[in-house]
Amino acid sequence: MSNKEVVVSERVGDLMVISMNHPPFNLLGPVLLGGIMKAMKQAANDGARAILLKSALKHFSAGADLEVFAVSEDNNEKKGKNSTSPLSFLSFMSEFPLPVVASVQGAVLGGGLEVALACDIIIAARSSRIGAVETTLGLAPVMGGVQRMVERIGLARAKEFAMLGRRHDPEEMERIGLINLVVADNDLEDVSVNYAQQLANGPSIALGAIKKIANLMAEKGLNEADQQMAAIMSAVLTSEDVKLGIQEFQKSGPGTAVFEGK
Repeated sequence: MSNKEVVVSERVGDLMVISMNHPPFNLLGPVLLGGIMKAMKQAANDGARAILLKSALKHFSAGADLEVFAVSEDNNEKKGKNSTSPLSFLSFMSEFPLPVVASVQGAVLGGGLEVALACDIIIAARSSRIGAVETTLGLAPVMGGVQRMVERIGLARAKEFAMLGRRHDPEEMERIGLINLVVADNDLEDVSVNYAQQLANGPSIALGAIKKIANLMAEKGLNEADQQMAAIMSAVLTSEDVKLGIQEFQKSGPGTAVFEGK
């Protein structure tokens, strides 16, 4: 099955909606991960200003395709770095400049949760079930789930969730900060698109700077983020959107600028 068949992209204004379509459960392996990365790269090259990652199926993703990953990692050892390995995917997501919103429903388990956690914002349907369930198979998360749960909910909670391998209601995950928002199942698509469109209509250079500084803080600490902040902000301060934002603020007040992403 080709990347084109397992990932479907649709442009909605300045937003690119990327839907995983790898029946029956969007199990994650090199083909699906590679398809996501290829679609996101193409979206950025085509001028999209935000990404909405969702599923075209009943479930967001029930986890990793363990047999495929086992073969992939074995080949990786023999041939060198694998461009669709879990580490390569995580590096790609961390360095990707545009805001990425995950819209999740159904099973959001194992690797599926880890993919969502690699996104900037997670919106979940009320009936979804979310969990780091790898220990029920005798495994541990291999796509950065433990680290990203520590970032979002703290050390003790992250250990608890990863070790016990339970499935959780999204309301609880929203309450403790693992995900951003829970909505009614019937509202998931509209709310997710509207939320992501707000980011797509925002000042793209400033949003990219926020993402980069936040990731620096998470990965390298407060001092490193402080040290690099001025260099990162230089592109923001000279952007066309800043000029437009100040002009509209002086003319009409805050919140009236229509940004161009430049």
